Amino acid sequence: MSAPSVAAATTAPRLSLTRRIARVWPYFKDSKAGWALAVGATIVASATEPLVPALLKPLLDRGFQREGFNLWLVPLALIILFTLRGLSGFLAQFALAKVTNDGLTRLRGAMFGKLLSARLNLFADQSSSAIANTVVYEVFNGSSMLINAVMKLARDVLTLVALIGYLVFLNWKLMLIVALLFPAVAFVIQILSKRLYRLTKESQAATDDLAYVVEENVLAHRDVRLHGAQKSQAGRFEILSHTLRRLSMKSTAAYAGMSAITQVLAAMALSAVISVALLQSAENTTSVGGFVAFVTAMLLLIAPVKSLSDAATPVTRGLAALERGLDLMNLTEDESGGDFVLARVRGDIEFVGVSVTYKTDGPPAINMLNLSVKAGETLAVVGASGSGKTTLVNLLPRFVDATAGDIYLDGQEIRNWNLQSLRTQFSLVSQHVVMLNSSIAENVALGQAVDRDKAMACLVAANLSTLLAELPDGLDTVLGHNAMQLSGGQRQRLAIARALYKDAPILILDEATSALDTESELAVQEAVRRLTSNRTSLVIAHRLSTIQHADRIIMMEAGQIIESGTHVELLAKNGAYAHLYRLGFQPAA
Repeated sequence: MSAPSVAAATTAPRLSLTRRIARVWPYFKDSKAGWALAVGATIVASATEPLVPALLKPLLDRGFQREGFNLWLVPLALIILFTLRGLSGFLAQFALAKVTNDGLTRLRGAMFGKLLSARLNLFADQSSSAIANTVVYEVFNGSSMLINAVMKLARDVLTLVALIGYLVFLNWKLMLIVALLFPAVAFVIQILSKRLYRLTKESQAATDDLAYVVEENVLAHRDVRLHGAQKSQAGRFEILSHTLRRLSMKSTAAYAGMSAITQVLAAMALSAVISVALLQSAENTTSVGGFVAFVTAMLLLIAPVKSLSDAATPVTRGLAALERGLDLMNLTEDESGGDFVLARVRGDIEFVGVSVTYKTDGPPAINMLNLSVKAGETLAVVGASGSGKTTLVNLLPRFVDATAGDIYLDGQEIRNWNLQSLRTQFSLVSQHVVMLNSSIAENVALGQAVDRDKAMACLVAANLSTLLAELPDGLDTVLGHNAMQLSGGQRQRLAIARALYKDAPILILDEATSALDTESELAVQEAVRRLTSNRTSLVIAHRLSTIQHADRIIMMEAGQIIESGTHVELLAKNGAYAHLYRLGFQPAA
């Protein structure tokens, strides 16, 4: 069960049923042809309900008497009637599937667009599985239940009106008990069930693929935004979403076809029985027809009345499932930025009195911090866990917003920057590498057009030439789930190749070698040295030996800078940095 979001917990007062349906309607209203076909087919199906007893009355009153009555008119009319009913039922179900899937595609697209543009606290408030479940599964179940329930409600109401109207006119209530031709029906079900099973398996696989794309973009939301890859990811999502829609329509066609053919076979079976009865009949009185029509009419009213009594349940459940998706969009604000745009910055950064507080009653993660970083400078940030290092660097691409103070990039406050332009200035390599389920080339060029020569050069510079030589498909090798078949060092160097490809003027390294063995760390460090050349670099390090050659090192504690200087200067001070160094934060000899 998905966890509700914090936003959802603060929803406005409960709306009426009409208002709740009105929230959903915009996503389903554009399928005008589907609605017209569904409504028309439903009216036809409901209007034909009284025709069954209408045909039975002359059959019973006159069909068994020798009055020159054409024996074959009623059986023929029954076949035509039930064929019409079966066809209208098929068209209604198919049209409803079109309405549902078209609306579902629009709703999912809007929700996925929200994931790409929402404020980042959404990903802190809800788990990735909860978001994926809402986008992929809940809206599907909710839309299917709601649309089908609404149309079934309309059909039952129309059926009641038609039957009652016929009853008022003739004083009879109708129901016809139809014998089915079981072997033929079993054959049809067997054939169509095989197709349904295959389509169901394909739909399950397509649903899994769609859920995986959502999960990837939830987990990699920072990488996607930093590299401006929203458009390409929305394209991936749209392709898979339409594949799932196509499979769902095929499944519905098979299911509806089974129902329609069964009805036609039932009509043929009934017609055969009646035909034999007519051929063997003797003269009868008119009271038989009146009696049978009356009993049948009463029985026919039972089903729609019972259905109407249960109508509230699927409507309520469908709305509840859809409202979780609507709340995801309506109660989650989009990221906001300014209008300032610059193609490439020099790389001057300044923090002025910056504070960050995640919880109003909690201690600040960053506390009145002042810091200047010159263009081209390599600044190392060290400190114990929870000292504010990651929060500090996350402020720059606005993954976190300052509670107080100002941050300037090339003299321009970052809140005045256009978000996309701001994030093109940064490359990020963190200890948590996230790769998408696509080719190596597409992963390296994330958010940009793939230049194979450039991608190859970046991979070589990241010390991955040996890996590429071992892969049969080279740059076209699909990495699979988060590139888990690669080692930690290989995945880290792949992230470095991505940063080299982006060629942003400012580099952020967030403990990029903290989880690697010595051999992998040496290979990554060599790639990092190439990456930091001629860039403003902020390096968060756990192993102090990896940042000894930084232009400047700052030591953080409780969100504040307590020491600043070069490696040699800080050791000479014999303060907190020297204490950490002596404790053995450098790698073992």
